[in-house]
Amino acid sequence: MHRCCCTGQGVVQDGLCRAGAGTWTSLYDDKVFADAKALDIDIDIDIDHMVPLAAAWRSGADGWTTAKRRAFANDLEHSQLIAVSAASNRSKGDKTLDAWRPPATAYWCTYNRAWTDTKHVHGLSVTEPEKAALNQMLDTCG
Repeated sequence: MHRCCCTGQGVVQDGLCRAGAGTWTSLYDDKVFADAKALDIDIDIDIDHMVPLAAAWRSGADGWTTAKRRAFANDLEHSQLIAVSAASNRSKGDKTLDAWRPPATAYWCTYNRAWTDTKHVHGLSVTEPEKAALNQMLDTCG
């Protein structure tokens, strides 16, 4: 079964998963994208790997098989992929959460949980600076 990667509010997609209507909110920076026909996926929205691929490599993925790395990069079942503004994704780059956090602090708790889940599910290590950042971000969870 073919599965489309991007979700939003009131999204209408064709058989090739192209959006014809809908509204998307980038949770990293609260930017809203509402005109699907004017939306340039290459300029406006990116699909971000919550744990960047390079960061995963540095925390254990370097020992994985090609198949396991491919599964990680395309994981739609866990918290690994998210549609966000291209600007926020590009400012993040391959940084870990001790070096970059979403500008929208209201999303920090969810980001923390998704980061932790992704690292846990895929058996990736957490550095001491990451752990300190995770603990600090936990303070935003009510």
